[in-house]
Amino acid sequence: MSGPFAAVDLGASSGRVIVGRLEGGRLVTHEAARFPNGPVAVRGRGAVTLHWDVLGLYAGVLGGLRAATREHGPLASVGIDSWAVDYGLLDADGALLGHPVHYRDGRTAGAPDRVFAHLPAAELYARTGLQVQPFNTVFQLAAAAGSAQLAAARRLLLVPDLLGYWLTGAEVAEVTNASTTGLLDVATRRWSPEVAAVLDAGFGVGVAGLLPDVVEPGTVIGPVRDGTDGAGARLVAVGSHDTASAVVAVPASTDDFAYISCGTWSLVGLELDAPVLTEASRAANFTNELGLDGTVRYLRNVMGLWVLQECVRRWEEAGHDVDLAALIAAAAEEPALACVVDVDDPSLLPPGDMPGRVAALAARTGQPVPRGPAALTRCVLDSLALAYRRAVRQAAQLAGHEVGVIHLVGGGVRNRLLCQLTADATGLPVVAGPVEGAALGNLLVQARTLGALDGPLVSLRQVVAASTALEHYVPSGSGARWAEAEARVFG
Repeated sequence: MSGPFAAVDLGASSGRVIVGRLEGGRLVTHEAARFPNGPVAVRGRGAVTLHWDVLGLYAGVLGGLRAATREHGPLASVGIDSWAVDYGLLDADGALLGHPVHYRDGRTAGAPDRVFAHLPAAELYARTGLQVQPFNTVFQLAAAAGSAQLAAARRLLLVPDLLGYWLTGAEVAEVTNASTTGLLDVATRRWSPEVAAVLDAGFGVGVAGLLPDVVEPGTVIGPVRDGTDGAGARLVAVGSHDTASAVVAVPASTDDFAYISCGTWSLVGLELDAPVLTEASRAANFTNELGLDGTVRYLRNVMGLWVLQECVRRWEEAGHDVDLAALIAAAAEEPALACVVDVDDPSLLPPGDMPGRVAALAARTGQPVPRGPAALTRCVLDSLALAYRRAVRQAAQLAGHEVGVIHLVGGGVRNRLLCQLTADATGLPVVAGPVEGAALGNLLVQARTLGALDGPLVSLRQVVAASTALEHYVPSGSGARWAEAEARVFG
């Protein structure tokens, strides 16, 4: 069956439904729908809380499946991928208990330390292999302990699994996204009873009863129900964490590659056969997330293009018309490495005055503060490339894995300046593409599951390479200048 397959690909700022067919060894795609996504601030009895408008998101999915069916005929299958860690809670009737809380909400402040008081960080890492991010699901649940909503919950479903539940009625947890929660045992690829017991004993969460069965990518979850757009299509578990799907679409032909999945977040790492659970890996805050066909995504989260996106939003709120392409072109004319900052500084995580925060970081390290949007944009892009340099080098050292090329996938592919800076900073060639990496990986897993493709992961990547116009960037400039810039920020 060559299709049509529909990928529901949900990012932090937008969602899209992309239809794909296999034709002559190539994956031909068409965007059926695109719709906005973003946080909604809600004031309850206390502070303002950031939520996802998950019902609006579901309406966008249904509209996209309707458009896909209208334009391409009955769908063979549907797969859903999204960002990680966030979840919805269902009551005993299967009804949603409020909108999922956004991972950038401040409720998890201090939650990691409260969890570590019951389960030391080293022990948690040994079981889950997960980097410490305050928004990890395990910390979100600790922060929600004692709430009426959690007390009423019967089931916890991560965002793509929640949308799949509404389409099919099936309650499952796809493993690549489950591995981002801090609740999954990275060795067994199943929920960790030890972590669940700590949450239950220390916080009264009752997590063990909330978690559904874990399924692997390539599992047929069930038919889309009658009365739903896309009815009759089979819902296939893909790499439901969008990074897992994006890594499937890395067009690599050898295993000596690093990848950067570059969008609102940048996920920088390696594909391995087994997790790296050493103390050095934990101290460097690298994570072991699970991938297709038993693989491990060994990576670090880098703040990503969020910093630039939030700067642009702030400038537009101030009344400036921002042409992003012109802004990046102007940034390319700014002096290289005049100012660099740590893009993973916690001050850059929440929404707000991003230009002011970047300027404050520059001042804190005794550097000249960037003046004007072009200079600040150059600072952000240089700083991102610097973060990629550190992450690729450390991942290779910690995993004992040689890297000969970097594959950059996702929306950041369009930013040619960032692609070139990445090559310059790392001293490695960069292959950029595809842009819609998560959607392509999503579609290819569906195609293999339904028998349109066969073979190992590398065979899926051959289809990506045949279907994508790839850009190649060669390192230039002085590695010593990047080393000096790194020392300026990190010592």
